[in-house]
Amino acid sequence: MPNRRFRRGIYILPSLFTVGNLLCGFAAVVQASLGRFSLAAVLIIIAGVLDGLDGRIARLTGTTSDFGVEFDSLADIISFGVAPAFLVFSWVLYPLGRIGWLAAFVFVVCAAMRLARFNIQRSAIEKRYFAGLPSPAAAGTAAAVVFAFPESTGLAWLPIAALPLMVGLAVLMVSRLRYRSFKDLNLHSRQSYINILLIAAVMAGVLMDPQITLLSAGLLYVLSGPALYLWGLPGRFRKGTGRDTAPDGEVIDDPVPR
Repeated sequence: MPNRRFRRGIYILPSLFTVGNLLCGFAAVVQASLGRFSLAAVLIIIAGVLDGLDGRIARLTGTTSDFGVEFDSLADIISFGVAPAFLVFSWVLYPLGRIGWLAAFVFVVCAAMRLARFNIQRSAIEKRYFAGLPSPAAAGTAAAVVFAFPESTGLAWLPIAALPLMVGLAVLMVSRLRYRSFKDLNLHSRQSYINILLIAAVMAGVLMDPQITLLSAGLLYVLSGPALYLWGLPGRFRKGTGRDTAPDGEVIDDPVPR
Protein backbone atom coordinates (compact mmCIF):
# COMPACT_ATOMS: atom_id res chain seq x y z
CA MET A 1 0.00 0.00 0.00
CA PRO A 2 2.72 2.59 0.84
CA ASN A 3 4.47 1.78 -2.44
CA ARG A 4 1.23 2.30 -4.38
CA ARG A 5 0.70 5.67 -2.71
CA PHE A 6 4.26 6.64 -3.51
CA ARG A 7 3.80 5.78 -7.18
CA ARG A 8 0.53 7.73 -7.26
CA GLY A 9 2.33 10.75 -5.79
CA ILE A 10 5.06 10.45 -8.43
CA TYR A 11 2.44 10.51 -11.20
CA ILE A 12 0.78 13.59 -9.69
CA LEU A 13 4.05 15.52 -9.32
CA PRO A 14 4.39 16.72 -12.97
CA SER A 15 0.75 17.83 -12.97
CA LEU A 16 1.38 19.92 -9.85
CA PHE A 17 4.03 21.86 -11.77
CA THR A 18 1.56 22.29 -14.63
CA VAL A 19 -1.02 23.62 -12.17
CA GLY A 20 1.61 26.05 -10.91
CA ASN A 21 2.26 27.13 -14.50
CA LEU A 22 -1.47 27.69 -15.04
CA LEU A 23 -1.78 29.57 -11.75
CA CYS A 24 1.04 31.93 -12.73
CA GLY A 25 -0.54 32.55 -16.14
CA PHE A 26 -3.93 33.34 -14.64
CA ALA A 27 -2.38 35.52 -11.94
CA ALA A 28 -0.44 37.39 -14.62
CA VAL A 29 -3.70 38.27 -16.38
CA VAL A 30 -5.19 39.47 -13.09
CA GLN A 31 -2.14 41.56 -12.20
CA ALA A 32 -1.97 43.07 -15.69
CA SER A 33 -5.63 44.09 -15.44
CA LEU A 34 -4.73 45.91 -12.21
CA GLY A 35 -1.84 47.74 -13.84
CA ARG A 36 0.87 45.78 -12.01
CA PHE A 37 2.86 45.10 -15.15
CA SER A 38 6.20 44.19 -13.55
CA LEU A 39 4.61 41.56 -11.33
CA ALA A 40 2.62 40.15 -14.25
CA ALA A 41 5.79 39.89 -16.33
CA VAL A 42 7.63 38.07 -13.54
CA LEU A 43 4.73 35.62 -13.17
CA ILE A 44 4.91 34.76 -16.87
CA ILE A 45 8.65 34.13 -16.59
CA ILE A 46 8.08 31.90 -13.54
CA ALA A 47 5.42 30.03 -15.53
CA GLY A 48 8.06 29.35 -18.18
CA VAL A 49 10.40 27.88 -15.57
CA LEU A 50 7.64 25.64 -14.22
CA ASP A 51 6.73 24.56 -17.74
CA GLY A 52 10.30 23.46 -18.34
CA LEU A 53 10.39 21.54 -15.08
CA ASP A 54 7.16 19.56 -15.47
CA GLY A 55 8.26 17.88 -18.68
CA ARG A 56 11.71 17.05 -17.36
CA ILE A 57 10.30 15.62 -14.14
CA ALA A 58 7.80 13.51 -16.08
CA ARG A 59 10.59 12.08 -18.24
CA LEU A 60 12.94 11.49 -15.30
CA THR A 61 10.26 9.68 -13.29
CA GLY A 62 8.79 7.82 -16.28
CA THR A 63 5.36 9.34 -15.70
CA THR A 64 4.68 10.85 -19.11
CA SER A 65 1.11 10.42 -20.31
CA ASP A 66 -1.29 11.69 -22.95
CA PHE A 67 -3.27 13.42 -20.23
CA GLY A 68 -0.15 15.24 -19.05
CA VAL A 69 0.67 16.39 -22.57
CA GLU A 70 -2.82 17.76 -23.19
CA PHE A 71 -3.07 19.33 -19.73
CA ASP A 72 0.28 21.03 -20.24
CA SER A 73 -0.77 22.46 -23.59
CA LEU A 74 -4.04 23.82 -22.21
CA ALA A 75 -2.11 25.51 -19.41
CA ASP A 76 0.45 26.85 -21.89
CA ILE A 77 -2.13 28.60 -24.05
CA ILE A 78 -3.11 30.64 -21.00
CA SER A 79 0.38 31.30 -19.66
CA PHE A 80 2.19 31.78 -22.98
CA GLY A 81 -0.61 32.92 -25.27
CA VAL A 82 -3.37 34.85 -23.53
CA ALA A 83 -1.34 36.19 -20.57
CA PRO A 84 1.55 37.82 -22.52
CA ALA A 85 -0.81 39.16 -25.20
CA PHE A 86 -3.10 40.71 -22.58
CA LEU A 87 -0.10 42.06 -20.66
CA VAL A 88 1.47 43.82 -23.63
CA PHE A 89 -1.90 45.13 -24.81
CA SER A 90 -2.69 46.55 -21.37
CA TRP A 91 0.85 47.92 -21.12
CA VAL A 92 1.30 49.91 -24.34
CA LEU A 93 -0.81 48.58 -27.22
CA TYR A 94 -4.25 49.77 -26.09
CA PRO A 95 -3.72 53.36 -27.38
CA LEU A 96 -3.34 51.90 -30.88
CA GLY A 97 -6.96 50.75 -30.82
CA ARG A 98 -7.91 47.97 -33.21
CA ILE A 99 -4.36 47.60 -34.50
CA GLY A 100 -3.15 47.03 -30.95
CA TRP A 101 -5.63 44.33 -30.01
CA LEU A 102 -5.28 42.72 -33.43
CA ALA A 103 -1.52 42.37 -32.89
CA ALA A 104 -2.18 40.83 -29.47
CA PHE A 105 -4.75 38.46 -30.97
CA VAL A 106 -2.32 37.36 -33.69
CA PHE A 107 0.12 36.46 -30.93
CA VAL A 108 -2.52 34.31 -29.21
CA VAL A 109 -3.48 32.55 -32.45
CA CYS A 110 0.12 31.77 -33.36
CA ALA A 111 0.83 30.51 -29.84
CA ALA A 112 -2.16 28.15 -30.12
CA MET A 113 -1.01 26.96 -33.55
CA ARG A 114 2.51 26.42 -32.26
CA LEU A 115 1.24 24.31 -29.35
CA ALA A 116 -1.10 22.32 -31.60
CA ARG A 117 1.73 21.58 -34.04
CA PHE A 118 3.97 20.52 -31.18
CA ASN A 119 1.33 18.10 -29.87
CA ILE A 120 0.72 16.30 -33.13
CA GLN A 121 4.46 15.96 -33.75
CA ARG A 122 5.54 15.26 -30.18
CA SER A 123 7.13 11.92 -31.07
CA ALA A 124 10.33 13.83 -31.81
CA ILE A 125 10.50 15.97 -28.69
CA GLU A 126 13.86 14.57 -27.56
CA LYS A 127 15.75 16.04 -30.50
CA ARG A 128 18.22 18.91 -30.35
CA TYR A 129 16.22 21.52 -32.24
CA PHE A 130 12.71 22.91 -32.18
CA ALA A 131 11.06 23.94 -35.43
CA GLY A 132 9.85 27.45 -34.71
CA LEU A 133 10.24 29.64 -31.64
CA PRO A 134 8.85 27.84 -28.55
CA SER A 135 5.85 29.63 -27.09
CA PRO A 136 7.39 29.90 -23.56
CA ALA A 137 10.40 31.68 -25.07
CA ALA A 138 8.16 34.04 -27.05
CA ALA A 139 6.06 34.81 -23.98
CA GLY A 140 9.14 35.18 -21.80
CA THR A 141 10.73 37.64 -24.22
CA ALA A 142 7.59 39.77 -24.34
CA ALA A 143 7.41 39.65 -20.53
CA ALA A 144 11.11 40.57 -20.25
CA VAL A 145 10.52 43.68 -22.36
CA VAL A 146 7.67 44.74 -20.06
CA PHE A 147 9.80 43.95 -17.00
CA ALA A 148 12.61 46.13 -18.34
CA PHE A 149 10.30 49.07 -19.15
CA PRO A 150 7.29 48.79 -16.83
CA GLU A 151 6.50 52.51 -16.97
CA SER A 152 5.60 53.60 -20.49
CA THR A 153 5.02 57.23 -19.53
CA GLY A 154 7.35 59.49 -21.50
CA LEU A 155 8.48 56.70 -23.81
CA ALA A 156 6.50 57.43 -26.96
CA TRP A 157 8.48 54.86 -28.94
CA LEU A 158 7.33 51.91 -26.86
CA PRO A 159 3.95 51.31 -28.58
CA ILE A 160 5.62 51.56 -31.98
CA ALA A 161 8.29 49.07 -30.90
CA ALA A 162 5.89 46.70 -29.12
CA LEU A 163 3.67 46.28 -32.19
CA PRO A 164 6.30 44.70 -34.49
CA LEU A 165 7.73 42.83 -31.51
CA MET A 166 4.47 40.97 -30.88
CA VAL A 167 3.86 40.29 -34.56
CA GLY A 168 7.48 39.21 -35.06
CA LEU A 169 7.34 36.80 -32.12
CA ALA A 170 4.06 35.41 -33.44
CA VAL A 171 5.53 34.78 -36.90
CA LEU A 172 8.63 33.13 -35.44
CA MET A 173 6.46 30.75 -33.42
CA VAL A 174 4.81 29.33 -36.54
CA SER A 175 7.96 29.48 -38.65
CA ARG A 176 10.24 26.53 -39.45
CA LEU A 177 13.39 28.20 -38.14
CA ARG A 178 15.51 26.03 -35.89
CA TYR A 179 15.93 26.80 -32.20
CA ARG A 180 18.07 24.83 -29.77
CA SER A 181 15.92 22.86 -27.36
CA PHE A 182 18.74 22.30 -24.80
CA LYS A 183 17.17 18.90 -24.11
CA ASP A 184 20.59 17.39 -24.78
CA LEU A 185 22.22 19.47 -22.04
CA ASN A 186 24.49 17.03 -20.21
CA LEU A 187 26.08 18.04 -16.92
CA HIS A 188 27.92 14.71 -16.67
CA SER A 189 30.12 15.13 -19.72
CA ARG A 190 33.73 16.30 -19.67
CA GLN A 191 32.60 19.70 -20.95
CA SER A 192 29.95 20.01 -18.26
CA TYR A 193 31.93 22.66 -16.40
CA ILE A 194 31.33 25.01 -19.33
CA ASN A 195 27.58 24.54 -19.05
CA ILE A 196 27.75 25.00 -15.30
CA LEU A 197 29.73 28.22 -15.68
CA LEU A 198 27.20 29.56 -18.21
CA ILE A 199 24.28 28.70 -15.91
CA ALA A 200 26.10 30.33 -12.99
CA ALA A 201 26.78 33.45 -15.06
CA VAL A 202 23.11 33.78 -15.99
CA MET A 203 22.04 33.29 -12.38
CA ALA A 204 24.53 35.91 -11.22
CA GLY A 205 23.28 38.31 -13.89
CA VAL A 206 19.68 37.78 -12.80
CA LEU A 207 20.63 38.55 -9.21
CA MET A 208 22.61 41.68 -10.09
CA ASP A 209 20.43 43.14 -12.85
CA PRO A 210 17.39 40.97 -13.61
CA GLN A 211 15.84 43.41 -16.12
CA ILE A 212 18.85 43.61 -18.43
CA THR A 213 19.82 39.96 -18.01
CA LEU A 214 16.36 38.54 -18.78
CA LEU A 215 15.83 40.92 -21.69
CA SER A 216 19.25 40.14 -23.18
CA ALA A 217 18.79 36.38 -22.78
CA GLY A 218 15.34 36.50 -24.36
CA LEU A 219 16.39 38.59 -27.34
CA LEU A 220 19.52 36.52 -27.95
CA TYR A 221 17.50 33.32 -28.03
CA VAL A 222 14.86 34.84 -30.32
CA LEU A 223 17.55 36.05 -32.72
CA SER A 224 19.41 32.74 -32.63
CA GLY A 225 16.88 31.16 -35.00
CA PRO A 226 17.30 33.66 -37.85
CA ALA A 227 21.06 33.75 -37.19
CA LEU A 228 21.31 29.96 -37.49
CA TYR A 229 19.31 30.08 -40.71
CA LEU A 230 21.56 32.77 -42.23
CA TRP A 231 24.67 30.89 -41.10
CA GLY A 232 23.54 27.81 -42.99
CA LEU A 233 22.47 29.59 -46.19
CA PRO A 234 25.78 29.10 -48.10
CA GLY A 235 25.68 25.36 -47.46
CA ARG A 236 22.05 25.11 -48.56
CA PHE A 237 22.76 26.98 -51.75
CA ARG A 238 25.67 24.64 -52.50
CA LYS A 239 23.41 21.64 -52.02
CA GLY A 240 20.65 23.23 -54.08
CA THR A 241 18.01 23.15 -51.36
CA GLY A 242 16.55 25.69 -48.97
CA ARG A 243 14.93 23.23 -46.59
CA ASP A 244 16.24 23.01 -43.09
CA THR A 245 13.50 21.02 -41.38
CA ALA A 246 12.07 17.58 -41.79
CA PRO A 247 8.64 17.63 -43.46
CA ASP A 248 7.06 15.54 -40.73
CA GLY A 249 9.08 16.44 -37.63
CA GLU A 250 8.56 19.10 -35.01
CA VAL A 251 12.24 19.24 -34.20
CA ILE A 252 15.43 18.45 -36.07
CA ASP A 253 18.28 16.24 -34.94
CA ASP A 254 20.95 17.94 -36.99
CA PRO A 255 23.95 19.12 -34.95
CA VAL A 256 25.26 21.61 -37.50
CA PRO A 257 23.55 24.04 -39.88
CA ARG A 258 23.23 22.82 -43.41
